[in-house]
Amino acid sequence: MASNSMSSHGSSSWTAKQNKAFEKALAVYDKDTPDRWHNVAKAVGGKTAEEVKMRYEILLEDLKHIESGQVPIPNYRNLEGRETSNLSHQEQRKQTAHNSSST
Repeated sequence: MASNSMSSHGSSSWTAKQNKAFEKALAVYDKDTPDRWHNVAKAVGGKTAEEVKMRYEILLEDLKHIESGQVPIPNYRNLEGRETSNLSHQEQRKQTAHNSSST
């Protein structure tokens, strides 16, 4: 995600705490909330309504790219150094349980 996008107001960097507050505020203040971006900015702290709205628009653009398949899902290495598939953790656990019960 392009999380450090520059705005004409304030700092471009976001802390982990601000990111979490941003996520929570989006859940609280939906699209029908009056003064949504002002409320989100207040919940985040240190950001303007314009900055949080821009961050939201970037998030939506990133999601579009992910959902359209334009962003490849990485293969991660497990603790043994082997690549794991793109399956979710739950799917991997099911597959592991199935494989161990079949042996």
